[in-house]
Amino acid sequence: MARLNDDAQWIVLMGFMVSFALIFLGIVINQSTVVGQTTAESVLEFPKNDILGIRSEVIVASRLSSDNITLVKNDICSIALARKNAVVSFRVAPAPGGSVYTKTIDIHYNNGVTAYYETTNY
Repeated sequence: MARLNDDAQWIVLMGFMVSFALIFLGIVINQSTVVGQTTAESVLEFPKNDILGIRSEVIVASRLSSDNITLVKNDICSIALARKNAVVSFRVAPAPGGSVYTKTIDIHYNNGVTAYYETTNY
């Protein structure tokens, strides 16, 4: 740049500055789309239908006798682990101070991404 006059040096220098600014903005915009993509994916990974299915089966199983609940509990836990890679556990107990027909149900669901805990009276 020693042979260029002052105006030409200024134009070349501004060209370098504009090109570096465009590269920097491109990198920033690229990173912002990655952040938006992972946020959207985390919303899609919430297993709403799996939790609703397990919840409905637990409520149906809560009507059974205690021996049958144990068998159904083992089946639900092993099927959830085999098919959905989720650890499921639940407990059915009589509700404190409630009638004979009222039960407290504790459901725990964890698939490594989502942990869901629910306690309900049924």
